[in-house]
Amino acid sequence: MTTLPPIRPEAFKVACSSCNLRELCLPVGLNRDDLEHLDSLVATRRSVARGDTLFRSGDPFQSLFAVRTGFFKTCVTAEDGRDQVTGFQMAGELLGLDGISTDRHSVDAVALEDSQVCVIPYHELETLSREFTNLQHQFHRIMSREIVRDHGVMLLLGSMRAEERLAAFLLNLTQRLQARGFSGSSMILRMTREEIGSYLGLKLETVSRTFSKFQEEGLLEVKQRQIRILDAAGLQKIVNGASC
Repeated sequence: MTTLPPIRPEAFKVACSSCNLRELCLPVGLNRDDLEHLDSLVATRRSVARGDTLFRSGDPFQSLFAVRTGFFKTCVTAEDGRDQVTGFQMAGELLGLDGISTDRHSVDAVALEDSQVCVIPYHELETLSREFTNLQHQFHRIMSREIVRDHGVMLLLGSMRAEERLAAFLLNLTQRLQARGFSGSSMILRMTREEIGSYLGLKLETVSRTFSKFQEEGLLEVKQRQIRILDAAGLQKIVNGASC
């Protein structure tokens, strides 16, 4: 991966209590007093240009990052030098959990479009969590959600055919976007077909062929990266077939 310019932090106040993404991010369920304390912790926002890296595998772990705007991918470099995509993160989700166990990041986090993140110093978060049980409980919920998501990906890679993998991926993506107030049927993919294939364990040709197949069957309308889901129930039926 090409070396990119360092991220330039913009230090200014970011109020969690007034953020319109707070129901999707760390402050879920916190009361007003807890939110005010968290406001004092999240005091920096960083801008990350499309293609730039927020952190790299091997970097010292110091902070978690809440995606405020934009879209990221996380990836690792395989033995043959290729990037293996391990996840996609959007507004309201956390980056950096991979570094907690070893104090070093184990993946690269790359912006797929111009993005902004709120910086949450981890040691200060730990201290605050011990004082406010609601914050600690929410943080544990987020970590549990990531474990469940990882298990879901393992299921995709281990037991599903190409059509089932792509259908499950698209449905999950639309559900996450819809929770953020976006359309539940139309979206612009921030990732390439190749990146989708890397994440789902499929070749680029297979991903492109499956998109075409879904379009021919009237499940999707595909215009390059613009996707419109015409038959969500049909996609769900494909996914349900994998569990029968």
